Amino acid sequence: MNIVLGTTTSGAPAFMSIEELLSTRLLVQGNSGSGKSHLLRRLIEQSAQAVQQVVVDPEGDFASLAQVFNHIVIDAASQSENGMRQIARRTRQSRVSVVVTLEHLDTERQMRYAGAFLNALFDIDRQFWTPALVVVDEAQLFAPAVAGEVSDESRKTSLEAMTNLMCRGRKRGLAGIIATQRLAKLAKNVAAEASNFLMGRTFLDIDMQRAADLLGIDRRQAEMFRDLECGRFVGLGPALSRRPISISIGEVRTHSNASGAKLLPLPERSQEEARGLLFQANAPQIPRYTPEKTMGTEALLASMAERPQPTPIAEDGEDEAAEALPETETETETEAASQPETDSDALPPPPSPRPVAAAPPPSPSETGAKDGIEAVLEALFSEPGATGRSVAKLYDEFLARCRKRRLSGRVLDIVHFRRRLVLAQAGITPAVAELPGWPQAVAIANRLDEAFQGLFLHLASAAIQDLPCPTDQMIAQACGTHSPRRALGLLARMQALGIVEIYEELNGQRVVVLTELQWRTAPGDTTEAMPWIT
Repeated sequence: MNIVLGTTTSGAPAFMSIEELLSTRLLVQGNSGSGKSHLLRRLIEQSAQAVQQVVVDPEGDFASLAQVFNHIVIDAASQSENGMRQIARRTRQSRVSVVVTLEHLDTERQMRYAGAFLNALFDIDRQFWTPALVVVDEAQLFAPAVAGEVSDESRKTSLEAMTNLMCRGRKRGLAGIIATQRLAKLAKNVAAEASNFLMGRTFLDIDMQRAADLLGIDRRQAEMFRDLECGRFVGLGPALSRRPISISIGEVRTHSNASGAKLLPLPERSQEEARGLLFQANAPQIPRYTPEKTMGTEALLASMAERPQPTPIAEDGEDEAAEALPETETETETEAASQPETDSDALPPPPSPRPVAAAPPPSPSETGAKDGIEAVLEALFSEPGATGRSVAKLYDEFLARCRKRRLSGRVLDIVHFRRRLVLAQAGITPAVAELPGWPQAVAIANRLDEAFQGLFLHLASAAIQDLPCPTDQMIAQACGTHSPRRALGLLARMQALGIVEIYEELNGQRVVVLTELQWRTAPGDTTEAMPWIT
């Protein structure tokens, strides 16, 4: 079966044999803007009804094929590596044409996911070795000539998959069609396995010379690749022509969702409006928390004295004259009228109410024990690195010090000790605990997981005092650890759960917003030590 790629310089149709292509593979090269993706789209559209197709799309350019040719779009970002392997096996078993979109992944994950998918296509059982075109755009990402910033494991997985596709895929029915912007960036063992070539516009000498070598053109004629128009390619190979020919690629029915570079009029804005758009704060400008102003003792007593005394409401059927009686007499008569007429000797008189005994004042020994506990806790938590130790070791040390001071028994159980430790790690002072609104923060912290409580109270303390956001080291101390990385992971979990929101200003400073309270810290550096922690 032959498809029409476009027209030659003489106006004759340029054919490509699909049968030959399945046996000999294809390499497409062209700089950005040369029409490389347009060529792949034309080839896919013309052969869509003749052979199964698998498109590995790192930029999301070919998802529109699903609208016309019923390709199934696979968003790799919503799948795991194992899921990609399973989908690849089912793709070959069912012979469904698919487009694997990798645009929502970073480069390393693109390589791992593409490698897992291609290897699963390759490792299928023999009974499913049916013909399929495997189109890989931006192949230099998956088969780089040199190691980059990605891990060696990801690079090896991806390179192995591309090598298997181009070197051994023919026996398994897989015809590799790879496209690249730079031949110099593509691994040579992958590019050398192609027998068909379509070379587009390029400007670098090394790429022009490699293109000329692959096409069998004299290197002195390599300058021709600079003069090629967009959408025109020089082709050679068993599926195209035995001699190099120039092909102008034909029209396509689908288009990329990405918008092209088109001139648009600039919006009309004043300099102040433009400056506001560029330099506005990242964190939401919610109102700052201001402590509520409480009423003083004298003002409270004065307001109570000015309030009118409540007037008792008379019940239905009561004599109007009862309103003129004193309040004590009225209540006595009402209680007497409500009692049934009985013999005075039948029931004993109601006992007079006993006064409630006041709680005895604490004994001097109890007062001394409490003072001793506070002194032990203060001395223990003030030692350098104490708040980073485990709870069990700190509690054992606490009990040992209590025994030295002759504080009998378990004067403070481990549950209350843990709460005091959380407050010490968070740096909560008595002055902070007395601020209006702080009980609300404590109530929210009590509902959180124990791992989040200290950090939440630490952030709330900074927000209620309008202090800068804690540094990484301060956050680690509030979490009871010496590892800022572990503490920042805990902060990220709080953000994922919606407990806090984290923003980074243009100058790199961090702002944390407590979601439920709508308190926000002031912008603060992540590394510099702040003066408000002791």
